[in-house]
Amino acid sequence: MLIKSLNYRDIETERLYLKVLTLEHTEEVFQLFSDEDITRYMDIEPCKSLTEAEEIITYHLEDTGCRWGIFTKEKEEFIGTCGFHYIRNHNEFIGEVGFDLSKGHWGSGFMSEAMKSLLEYGFNAMSLETIDATVDPRNEKSIALMNRLGFRRDAVLRENLIYFYLTKEDWIKNQNNPY
Repeated sequence: MLIKSLNYRDIETERLYLKVLTLEHTEEVFQLFSDEDITRYMDIEPCKSLTEAEEIITYHLEDTGCRWGIFTKEKEEFIGTCGFHYIRNHNEFIGEVGFDLSKGHWGSGFMSEAMKSLLEYGFNAMSLETIDATVDPRNEKSIALMNRLGFRRDAVLRENLIYFYLTKEDWIKNQNNPY
């Protein structure tokens, strides 16, 4: 499959809408990424201007991957983002996933719900064979999420990051035997 041939669509879960981010979401992205607690374990500094938020969105629009804004169905409130930002084909079709959630919604189960839907989309709609992620070793909540979702942890830290990966085969097994 050619990476550029992917057409991304919005995704709906029980409690959430995942909407493909556009520049119309600049204010929401600015509010989220200007919070130091959100960007603490990311490879970006907190946003200081709307222009920086636009640059983040533009990066994802021009990348081969996709970033979705996470909105609650109940209030249509923007609460975070998730998506694939490094898609490559090295003998298998692989996508790296990233995610973030506003502090007011930590522990709500929203990110687990969004990520389960995103994994299904990645493996089925995008035909990914493996989904991977990098997590700062101090980010206990993200490590716990990766474990709950069935990701395997690489034994060696690289670039001071924990590498996680989930194959489609393991994901299918997890669907048949929930963790």
